[in-house]
Amino acid sequence: MIALLVRFVLGPLVRAVYRPEVHGVENVPPTGPVLLAANHRAALDTGVITFATPRQVKFLGKAEYFVGKGLKGKALAGFLGGLGYVPVERGNAQAGLAALEAARKVLDAGGVFAIYPEGTRSLDGRLHRGHTGVAALALATGAKVVPVALTGTENLQPKGAKIPRPAKIAITFGKPLDFSRYEGQDNAPAIRRSVTDEVMYAILEISGQEYVDTYHKRPSEGVA
Repeated sequence: MIALLVRFVLGPLVRAVYRPEVHGVENVPPTGPVLLAANHRAALDTGVITFATPRQVKFLGKAEYFVGKGLKGKALAGFLGGLGYVPVERGNAQAGLAALEAARKVLDAGGVFAIYPEGTRSLDGRLHRGHTGVAALALATGAKVVPVALTGTENLQPKGAKIPRPAKIAITFGKPLDFSRYEGQDNAPAIRRSVTDEVMYAILEISGQEYVDTYHKRPSEGVA
């Protein structure tokens, strides 16, 4: 019920207020497993993808957000579930495997899953080297990979703003990538790296960002 509310009531309302430019939405396959691989500019990127994609999209979410007590906790868990978040434990040695397994279940069921290959938001506006989880999922499930470029989302909620502000934003869906030619080679590190680099190049082509061939590391707390 909450998912329907988010999709058919909140979604149109958000689009009417913020009026995002959406390009290439026809590139999202209408059926079958799809992996949306996006650049990451702001915390609100997930909401933008949710409201712009014609199919329901699933994302990873911190498990602690889903275990709050009382009416407020249940409401938050229900809202996040409606947005498409899948709860996953973080902060332990098995967290990475758990995240991949949660994503794989969505794709194996023929759903749509979104991932940020950079692993964290870009603080300098550049596109950074991708982690190979996107390749592991694509190769293991046979999902088509649709590159996604988000532009201007970092301006929606400037530092100190509690409520998102109107800003010129755009989301572009690129042509789907098919990696079936690597069937049976999903455990080969070199293949995973090659597939990941191909995905990142596709994102680069539609985002127009400067590319940096190093993983993005967020500064330590308290460092500007």
